[in-house]
Amino acid sequence: MKKIAKFWKAGGEKVKCFLCNWRCSIALGKSGVCNVRKNEGGELQTLVYGTIASMAVDPIEKKPFYHFWPGSQSFSIAAPGCNFFCAQCQNWTLSRAKLGGIPTEDVAPEKLVEMAKNYGCQGISHTYTEPTLWTEYAMDVGKLAHKEGIYNTYVSNGYITIEALEEFAPHLDGANVDVKAFTDRFYQKICGVKSLQPVLDTCEWMVKHGIHLEITYLIIPRENDSADEIGSFCKWVMEDLGPDIPVHFSRFFPHYKMVDREPTEIATLDMAHHVAKEAGIRYVYVGNVPAHDSDNTYCHGCGAKVIERFGFDVTQFKLKDGKCPKCGAEIKVTGKYVPSSGR
Repeated sequence: MKKIAKFWKAGGEKVKCFLCNWRCSIALGKSGVCNVRKNEGGELQTLVYGTIASMAVDPIEKKPFYHFWPGSQSFSIAAPGCNFFCAQCQNWTLSRAKLGGIPTEDVAPEKLVEMAKNYGCQGISHTYTEPTLWTEYAMDVGKLAHKEGIYNTYVSNGYITIEALEEFAPHLDGANVDVKAFTDRFYQKICGVKSLQPVLDTCEWMVKHGIHLEITYLIIPRENDSADEIGSFCKWVMEDLGPDIPVHFSRFFPHYKMVDREPTEIATLDMAHHVAKEAGIRYVYVGNVPAHDSDNTYCHGCGAKVIERFGFDVTQFKLKDGKCPKCGAEIKVTGKYVPSSGR
């Protein structure tokens, strides 16, 4: 549905949007790069307030969040549109869809929170496409969700501005940010944006201001898979975010405009895992590889397996008051464990 947007300034007949780092200057009757924020009569309108193109009940581990409310169920929703143009996008039928081109349903924040409760979910995840584009809606959802004890999360490309984050932060509990590579070249060639830096700024701001953060790095053959680049990425995580930030190295499969590439070799994922652990990152995971040993959580103190997973299910949760039962080391987890019997 349509609603007057936040995060913009008037400037003559044009409006300046500062929700994301495109910072579009939008003429009368025109839309921004995202195609879902439009200048109508000198006012910026969001065209996707509560406009849901996909909804599902997902394990939070699917996002992936491994250190945030483990075992919980998240009511997962998406609107059409994106501010990136990723050639490897696995949800391109939603992210590149034009409004009116696919079925959608308008859902008021009150109704959404009620739906999450009715489905027995502990949280809400704005995911599948780029949730930054409907931050107005996510803010209103978060305010209501928190009153009901329900968490509110983003799965995002991290291109939101710091100005928008400052206003949104009280209503956001966690984010998984895709750091898609560690070079501007990749972001320009593969994602269609100018620079990686705004994504790093977002991650650093979230950690500094207490928003639970996990990072996903999709390893694409011959694009972002060198040991040097992964080493630089890991150095940034350690120096600017800290050793407790979970990092998920995810396996690429051919999709959308990158069907000419082979799936990521398991050996490459193992190399990335080794580089990250050597850098000092405590919680490093390998994703999209069923039954990989690095899908589990191990104590950074003694190496004991403290959380075991199979697929997106938590099969064993051994932490006692947030600590390793063997050596007593603290394992950083936000929220509480929700066993399947308690959902």
